[in-house]
Amino acid sequence: MTERSEETVGSLAELYLGNILYALELAALSLEEQNRADDAAFYRGIARKLAEARGRASRGAPPQG
Repeated sequence: MTERSEETVGSLAELYLGNILYALELAALSLEEQNRADDAAFYRGIARKLAEARGRASRGAPPQG
């Protein structure tokens, strides 16, 4: 098997988490500039959940859900 065939959504998301969080914040900032505060809060909520899940994973805590 090649390395590419072993890629999963989870492994890629973990690898690029910093980039994903940055992109979500850019989206939120853009939405705020368009006076769409609720939409901005939605994307920040996604980012918060991802960051919290990463923190739990790094501490070895079980997933919540």
